[in-house]
Amino acid sequence: MEKASSIIPREVQEAIKNRFCRIAKNPASEKRFPVGPESAKRLGYNPTEIDGLPSSVTESFAGVGCPLALGPVREGEIVLDLGSGAGMDAFLVARRVGPKGRVIGIDMTSEMIRKAESNRLLLGIENVEFKEGPVENLPLEDASIDLAMTNGVINLCLDKERVIQEIYRVLKPGGRFYGADIILEEGVDQATVERLGTWSD
Repeated sequence: MEKASSIIPREVQEAIKNRFCRIAKNPASEKRFPVGPESAKRLGYNPTEIDGLPSSVTESFAGVGCPLALGPVREGEIVLDLGSGAGMDAFLVARRVGPKGRVIGIDMTSEMIRKAESNRLLLGIENVEFKEGPVENLPLEDASIDLAMTNGVINLCLDKERVIQEIYRVLKPGGRFYGADIILEEGVDQATVERLGTWSD
């Protein structure tokens, strides 16, 4: 794969989509980044909750933290899960918001959306819906969300400023944002980035 400095935006996006398509279809094929239920437990998820979910829900988990540990999720809230993958975070949140609440999952990968919807039907969960699309252009009304959450998503977006703008656009006044992500330490130069990493390795 080409280095980040020489790859064009469309190729970056396609590389990311292809990677997560592969993780949806064959999670065991991912060798460079930890995925699956054991990774979720190491990141702080409740082991009992994780073990209580079908493997099809947890096997494609590719998060970098546990946004659910960052604050409360209240009954009756409308929650947005950006980069929802196979649905693990969305389903855990659905339990917390209860039947009067709702969870909306957004993912750019059609394979993940199909897997998440299949998992939703398997679990019999009715207060979650999944939409395919980029997180840079959310198909939601202004001020419609109580809580937005992401898990290892913004680092994969080329236009991070646009993502943040969209999150704040859809949040209600007083709404909250819980995010876990990967960031560069201060003082890391471009040459080091190019030497150590490429897009979506």
